[in-house]
Amino acid sequence: MSKRVAMIFPGQGSQTIGMGKSFYENSDLAKEMFDKAGARIGVDFKALLFEENEQINQTAYTQPAILLVSIIAYKLFQQKHEIKPTLLLGHSLGEITALCAAGTIDYVDAVELVHKRGTLMQAACEGVDAGMMAIVGLDDASIEKVCTDARNKENKSIWPANYNQDGQLVIAGIKPDLASMEGTFKEAGAKRALLLNMSVASHCPLLASAQAPLKTELERMMDKPFVAPVISNVTAKAYETKQQALELVAEQLVKPVLYKQSILAIKDDVDMAIEFGNGAVLKGMNRRINKEMPTLNVNDMDSLEKVIQELS
Repeated sequence: MSKRVAMIFPGQGSQTIGMGKSFYENSDLAKEMFDKAGARIGVDFKALLFEENEQINQTAYTQPAILLVSIIAYKLFQQKHEIKPTLLLGHSLGEITALCAAGTIDYVDAVELVHKRGTLMQAACEGVDAGMMAIVGLDDASIEKVCTDARNKENKSIWPANYNQDGQLVIAGIKPDLASMEGTFKEAGAKRALLLNMSVASHCPLLASAQAPLKTELERMMDKPFVAPVISNVTAKAYETKQQALELVAEQLVKPVLYKQSILAIKDDVDMAIEFGNGAVLKGMNRRINKEMPTLNVNDMDSLEKVIQELS
């Protein structure tokens, strides 16, 4: 019996200097993809990814870099193994990589799309001291209540943003508002309330101005049918039409990422997952969300060969 596999893709925060170098140095396809993607958005990806620089952590450059390395990993895997995805999903930005892997958008267009997405997100937060905070060791309902009370009773701008795993939820909003709630979260039982090194507030209403232009760009670029369903970050349910993608990817900007809920939702539909992209962030999360679903990861040429051997 063939395995049912979820192909999964990481989001912002997985970037490191040196990512993709193993692919670039050992694959003509990877070199070609670096060059074509760089020409489209005017970025030297070799310099961005292999040399120390500040741009790698700027949203408009981080996002295309992560997508490019992830889709290279996926395409190199496709060259070596015939297994097809049962489902595709990603964390935040990774949902657009999933759409690319689903065949609905060309990878060069996808690189341009997420470059614009990052620029739009930065613009939406311009003049606003936006940020994000990780809350560790507290249940979702308690975090949601603190956020709701802070908005309704204290007129503060904080919202749940990333449901990563039990005991780890990231919130977004105005940085001083987030910082002012650190003690409240700890009083509620949180082990840590840590401000992240972010200048945007992802997946909350502060990004509303980015929705319409992102949707316009995606509509222009999506021109092919889905080869497999994609799981929405917004609903934790599968979709496979262009119209659904347009609505859900735009909505994802202002709604929380339901990653934990998505992994639990697909537990009966797949036998395993394979993460494509730098690091193994999602593999680690998956282990803590659902121990019964093994996750492999492809982040360089060595790990690619190991995954191919495990599937053989």
